[in-house]
Amino acid sequence: MKSGNAPSEWRHLLPRPGPDAHKHARGRLGVVSGGPLNTGAARLSARAGLRIGAGLVKVFCPPDAAPVLAPTLEAVMLASFASPDQLQNLAEPMDAVVIGPAAGLTEGTALNLGALVRTGAALVVDADALTLFRDRSDELFAWLDRDDVLTPHEGEFERLFPGLLEALGREGAAAEASRRAGAVVVLKGSATVVAAPDGRMTVNGGGSPWLATAGSGDVLAGMIGGLVAQHMDSFDAARAAVWMHSEAARRFGPGLIAEDLPDGLPAVLADLLGN
Repeated sequence: MKSGNAPSEWRHLLPRPGPDAHKHARGRLGVVSGGPLNTGAARLSARAGLRIGAGLVKVFCPPDAAPVLAPTLEAVMLASFASPDQLQNLAEPMDAVVIGPAAGLTEGTALNLGALVRTGAALVVDADALTLFRDRSDELFAWLDRDDVLTPHEGEFERLFPGLLEALGREGAAAEASRRAGAVVVLKGSATVVAAPDGRMTVNGGGSPWLATAGSGDVLAGMIGGLVAQHMDSFDAARAAVWMHSEAARRFGPGLIAEDLPDGLPAVLADLLGN
């Protein structure tokens, strides 16, 4: 069931706050940060989630990262955890959680992911949280369900699904990967492929070359998480976020850095929502 990724396919599905909306009703997004020298990626994801409409965004960090993060966050909230069990307790109220951006290639990241699985929140799994399972992908897949989203670039995809790209091409590989993982797969690239385990697929052609900059994937993970937190179907959230991510980059153009992307989202959203 392949479709194009024109906004007409999903515009009507975008979350719109009602007159009685409050921050908890608009979705709660968590983002797991790395250590004190690796906090930037989580900040990018968190700001993107807030800009795309999540009513409450909270960064979860190791205790030694809290003094680094606290002076840099305003509307985004902060909580520290010293164990996977503490992370699980903090994340219980969340509708969605992003884990992976600069999280660290350590067993601690795997344990943190396992703790998040127990919360029932929808998960957006990116970057280090993907690479960490390169030799144990079945363990990761056993934790996932259809509401979860994997967001690999080609290198990360090859580590989790060796040989699929060469054998099946990007579209076929993404479809098979989604079937194996039992989750939505966003295979990033100039023509990003979004595939769901029920067979839905879309290809976002014409991706902006200005997105080839450090941190842009962290922003995309936060955007997807922000939409999923607002109870948008994970496949629709992923394809909408991919299009808006590219459109924000196209509008900004030369000189784009990842920090610019979240602040470009309000104008893109306003056009989509007719405001």
